[in-house]
Amino acid sequence: MKPRVVVIGAGPAGLTAAYLLSKQGVPVTVLEADPSHVGGISRTVMYKHFHFDIGGHRFFSKSQAVEDLWTEILPDDLLQRPRSSRILYRGKFYTYPLKPVEALRNLGIIEATACVLSYFKARLNPVRDPRNFEDWVSNQFGARLYSIFFKTYTEKVWGMSCREISADWAAQRIHGLSLTSAVLHALKRPERSNRKKVIKTLIDSFRYPRRGPGMMWQAAAAKTRAAGGEVHLGHRVTAVSRNEATGTWTVTAEKRDGTRVTIDGEHVISSAPIRELIAGLSPAPREVAARAAASLRYRDFVTVALILDEKDRIGDNWIYIHDPGVRVGRVQNFKSWSPEMVPDPALACYGLEYFCFEGDGLWTSPDEELIALASRELVRLGLAKEGEIKDGCVVRQKKAYPVYDDSYTEHVAKVREEIEARYPGLHLVGRNGMHKYNNQDHAMMTAMIVAENILAGKTIRDPWLVNQDAEYHETERLVPTRV
Repeated sequence: MKPRVVVIGAGPAGLTAAYLLSKQGVPVTVLEADPSHVGGISRTVMYKHFHFDIGGHRFFSKSQAVEDLWTEILPDDLLQRPRSSRILYRGKFYTYPLKPVEALRNLGIIEATACVLSYFKARLNPVRDPRNFEDWVSNQFGARLYSIFFKTYTEKVWGMSCREISADWAAQRIHGLSLTSAVLHALKRPERSNRKKVIKTLIDSFRYPRRGPGMMWQAAAAKTRAAGGEVHLGHRVTAVSRNEATGTWTVTAEKRDGTRVTIDGEHVISSAPIRELIAGLSPAPREVAARAAASLRYRDFVTVALILDEKDRIGDNWIYIHDPGVRVGRVQNFKSWSPEMVPDPALACYGLEYFCFEGDGLWTSPDEELIALASRELVRLGLAKEGEIKDGCVVRQKKAYPVYDDSYTEHVAKVREEIEARYPGLHLVGRNGMHKYNNQDHAMMTAMIVAENILAGKTIRDPWLVNQDAEYHETERLVPTRV
C-alpha cells in the first residue's frame, strides 16, 4: 500500500511535495493556515484588480528539474521578463550588480578611487575565516563599497548590526559575486546556454507568471486535487503526534470556526517554522532541542502597495533603498514584473517593503498610518510627486525571513539531530521548515528530494545537502535510512 502523507503548509515546498506524491498515487493531505491563499510568501494578493507579489519572486533556477516542473505546472502562463534592479543612494541610481563606469560617474573620481583601493586592500589582506556579514562582504568588495552599497539596506532588513549577522547569509544571497565578477560580467556577458555558469545575481532575464507567482501555486494545488490529493485552507496545525507503538502520525488542525480535525499518516512533511513545529510535537522533544527551537528568530515585513499615476519614472523590477533617512527598504514596481499585474495602463503600482518584528511599532501601526508613511517616503525619494498617489493597501507577512544570527547554526543542528534520532517519518522542507534562507527553487528542491525518498521507501538523497544554488553537492553522502 502507498504510504499516507500529511503536508503542513501550502507554500512552494509543501505544494511541490504534495503534487509530486499525488501524481504517483500517494494519498496526500495538505493543511494550510491561510483561509484564502496558497503559495505562502510566494502568493499573489489582489486589491481592486491590482495584483502584487509579496517580496518579489523570480522564476530562474540552475536546476533544470525545477525549471521543468514550473513548465509542467503552468505551461501557458509564464512570461519571459527582463531583470532590472538598482540601488538608490544619495539621490542617484546604481545598477545592481554594479557597473564600474556608472559607479565611477555617480560616485565621482575621488570616492571611486577610494573604493578601488579599498577593494585591493581587502584582496591583499582579507579577514581570515569571516564569520559575520560585514567581514564576508568586505572581503568580496572592500570595506568602502560594503559601507555604501550593503550596510544600510542589510541592517534595515534584519534590524541588527551587520556584525551580528552570520556570514552564511551573505554567502547564500551573494554567492559567487565579487567586484571582479561584476566587472567581468559588464565586459563579457555569460553564455545563457549554460545556466550553471551564470551567477544568479547576474542573470538578465527570468520567467514570471503573467498575474503573479500565486498563479503557479494555485495551479499546483489544483493539479494536486485532480490527482486525488487534498488541499485544505483555513486549517492551522496545532499538534503533530507520533504513535510510538504503530509508528504512525496524527496531525491536529484547527479550522476558522474553532472545530478541530485530525489527519493520520505514515509521513509528515513540514514547511512550518521550526519553532512552531517543535512546540506542538509529541512525544515532547528533549529540553536541549526544545530550547534550541525556541531560540530561533524570524524577521517579518509589511508591504504597502501604492496605486499612482504612471509617469514612467522607473522601469526596474525593484529598487534597493540605501537612504538611512527613510524606513522603507525596497520598492517593487509590479508592472515591470508583468504588465498584467496592473489593470489600467495609466496607473502604476509600487510595493514599499518595511522590515520589522511582529508586534513592534511598524507592525502594529494602523493601515492608514502606514499608507501615509509610504506615500511621504515615496515622494521624498523622488519616485512620486504630491497628488499622484491615488490609493493604497497593506499586507503583513509573518516570519518572512529566518534570522541568520551568530547562533542559528548551532540551534538548527540540535533540532535536526533530535528529529533524525527520535521522529522517523517527519521531514523538514523549505525556508522556514529548515530555517534556511532558501530561494523558491531551493525550497522546491528540498521537497523534491523528500518526495523521492518517500516513494523509494528509503533515503536516496539528503535534502539538507541542497546548497544555495539548488544543486546537489558532488560528493553527496548518504544518511541512514529512517523512512
